[in-house]
Amino acid sequence: MSIAIVDVNGWQNVLDLKSGKKRTEDTPLIRLVRQVLDRHPYPGDTDLRSNTWVTDTALDMLEQYNPQLVFLSYAQQYFAARYTRLPDIAWDAMTDELFSEIERFVRQSGFTPIIIGNGDMITIEGWIDLTKLDGAAVCTSCSTRYAGLYNTSRRDFEYVHNLQQVERVVSKAEFIREFDGHQEDVRRLPEYLVVAKAGYCFKTPAVPQPVMMPARNEVVPIYTELGKITDITGICEHIRACGGNKKIALIVLEGIGRKHFRLPYQECSNRLKWFCYEPGVAQYLSISCGKHQLFQYPAGYRQSVEADVNTDYPFSGKFEEMPAGTLGEKFVGKSIAIGNRSMFMHTVAGVDISIECFARNLNNLGCLAVIHKRKVGQRFL
Repeated sequence: MSIAIVDVNGWQNVLDLKSGKKRTEDTPLIRLVRQVLDRHPYPGDTDLRSNTWVTDTALDMLEQYNPQLVFLSYAQQYFAARYTRLPDIAWDAMTDELFSEIERFVRQSGFTPIIIGNGDMITIEGWIDLTKLDGAAVCTSCSTRYAGLYNTSRRDFEYVHNLQQVERVVSKAEFIREFDGHQEDVRRLPEYLVVAKAGYCFKTPAVPQPVMMPARNEVVPIYTELGKITDITGICEHIRACGGNKKIALIVLEGIGRKHFRLPYQECSNRLKWFCYEPGVAQYLSISCGKHQLFQYPAGYRQSVEADVNTDYPFSGKFEEMPAGTLGEKFVGKSIAIGNRSMFMHTVAGVDISIECFARNLNNLGCLAVIHKRKVGQRFL
C-alpha cells in the first residue's frame, strides 16, 4: 500500500493511493510530509512563484529526509507561454528566473546535477480541424501534434489523408510493427495515429487551444559532468552507474530547448525513428525507465474507453497501476521527487516520496504527496 496525502489550502487528507479511500495512519514519516506540505502551499501553474515553490519544497525535503537522489521538474514557463502570448522580454525574464532557481538548488544542496530541457516551444503556424469527423478524434493539452482516430469512416479517412498539414497517418497495426509492440499494447492504441507537420496543431473537441506548441524537437539539450549522454534513455543508466558515490539531482525543464538553454550542453536524441517526444508522460517515462515508452501512455489514447468509477489510482491520471522499472524503483538509496507538472512525479519517478502540484486546466487545486511503501516500509504502515 502506498499513501497519498492531499493538501488543499491547508486542509489535508491521508488516503490509500490505489483505492483513494481514507486512511488513519499517523506515523513520523506521514507527519513529516504533511508538515512540508503545510509550509509550502502551491501558488498556481502560471504564477511566477511556481518554480520557486519547486526549489523551496525540494530543499525542505532534503533537510527532513536526506535523500541521495532528487528528481525535479520545473514547468511554470511552459504553462505561461503555452496559453498566453508573451513578448520576448517576458519570456527572457522567466527563463532567467528559472535558471536562477536551478542554480540556487544546486548551490544550496551540493547535489551533482543532470539538467535536461525537454524541448523548444514555437508559435503555432496553423490549425488542423478534426472537430467535424464522423468518428472521434482525440488529442490532449499535452499532445497537440499527435491525434488518435476512432470509429473512422471512409469519409474521415479520405479527409485526413488529403490534409496538406498532415505528415503521416499510421494504423494501429503499423505502429505495433514499427516500434516492436506486443499484443497487450494494442488495447490503448488508437485505430489511426495522425501526425501533424511541424508547426501545425490539431483542433479537437474539449481541448483548450494554446498559442504556442512544442517544436519538433528531435534533439534536446542536456547539461552533465557525468559523461556523454546521446539519448534521453541513457540518463537513467548514468545515474545508476554513480551508485552511492554521488548525490544526483535530475532536473527537467519544461518548454526549454537548445534556443533558451543557459548552460553548456550536449545534444541528446529525443526521438525513436520518426516519433519525436512532446513534453508528457511518455517522454518522462523514457527518461526515468531508461528505455523508450511509446505504449504505456500512447499519443491519441482515448481514456473514455476505460472510464470506470471503480478504477484504481484515482489520483494518477490514466494509470491503472504504477509503472515498473522507474529510476526511483531501481535506486538503492533514499529518493524524492518534486514538480509543478500535475500528476506526473509520483507516476513517472517511482521515488520514495514525491510532492507535486494538483491542478487541472490551470486551476490550482492544491498539492499531492505520495509515499511509496517499497522503500519506506514499516516507517508509515
